[in-house]
Amino acid sequence: MLSVITLLTAALLANAWPAPVAPYTPSGGVGVSPDSPAPKYEPYSDFDFQSLNLALNQEWIELDLFYKGLEMFTLKDYEDAGLNSQDRELVEFMAEQERGHAQLITDMLGPRAAKECTYTYPFKTVPEFVDSCQKLTRFGESGVYGFLPHLNSRPTAQLLLQSITTEARQQMIFRQFEGLFPMPVWFETGITQSMAWTLLAPYIATCPDDNPKIEWQNFPALDIIDNPWAPDPAYPPAITHNRTALSTPRQKVSFTWENPGKKVGYNDLYTTSTSAGKPKFAAWISQLNTTYTPLNDISGNSAWTYQPDGTVFVIEGYYDPIVNETMFILITDTDLHVTPYNISLLNDHVVAGPAIYQSG
Repeated sequence: MLSVITLLTAALLANAWPAPVAPYTPSGGVGVSPDSPAPKYEPYSDFDFQSLNLALNQEWIELDLFYKGLEMFTLKDYEDAGLNSQDRELVEFMAEQERGHAQLITDMLGPRAAKECTYTYPFKTVPEFVDSCQKLTRFGESGVYGFLPHLNSRPTAQLLLQSITTEARQQMIFRQFEGLFPMPVWFETGITQSMAWTLLAPYIATCPDDNPKIEWQNFPALDIIDNPWAPDPAYPPAITHNRTALSTPRQKVSFTWENPGKKVGYNDLYTTSTSAGKPKFAAWISQLNTTYTPLNDISGNSAWTYQPDGTVFVIEGYYDPIVNETMFILITDTDLHVTPYNISLLNDHVVAGPAIYQSG
């Protein structure tokens, strides 16, 4: 006679691993049954809508940014920066890609979809333009990675995934244009919607009145005083350079940050805020890790720390540094343990940031 424990175990396993839904299809999965409802490519929740709303605003600025770099600078300007007419045409094609991305999200959001805004940019030269593109596509890409698995609408997540993989390739191309090693990490980083919105908002000057308000939080701005500068004439645009890192472990990194309460974003509709306590740590968000280093000499809205050492993995003598590529730093009030899937738990502890750190 089977024991009660054996029967209960069998029942639990049956519930955990349902029968396959079709031939050659392992059990499990979501939306793969022939009886599954037809996919609807639209937001299923306000979380979905506001995530897509943020993503659409990101696509609009990328469209405008790429064209701005074509309008502001002549072919000679590009050639002086080590780029040629075909590189310039590639920027134009990437702008066309953004038209498609914006249209996709507009179709998913429907009549409430945001329209294109006006923007302000910090660049005055082609190298500065390329650097801006490289950083803006980084936080656009990472912002979507952060929320993609949390969307209620799985069909929407599928289409957004197919667009953000293109943006990942754009970011790599701009790194190559900048003379940087194209992909010096094993894993790309995800950040929260509020972190991405904090980085995006200062670029947006005005928007149509009927654009839906972006509901994510704006954190106080963070500035990295001694942030490495990537453009270097010794490393012209190329498919790749075996370039040494722009920063090193145990290097001193200094910060200043703003107080909450500043008006930011288009039409001054947004105000920076924080629910965090006193600043204590720098949080380094990179690849699979959020690594904390203590702040030193905290005085008002300034402090410094050391760049952390360490690796993501060490495998048979191969290793991947935690700090590398174009990554993110925040000032926090605690060293809360988070992983890529639950990094939104960190939002309540952000004093300021993120800022983009150009470590490699």
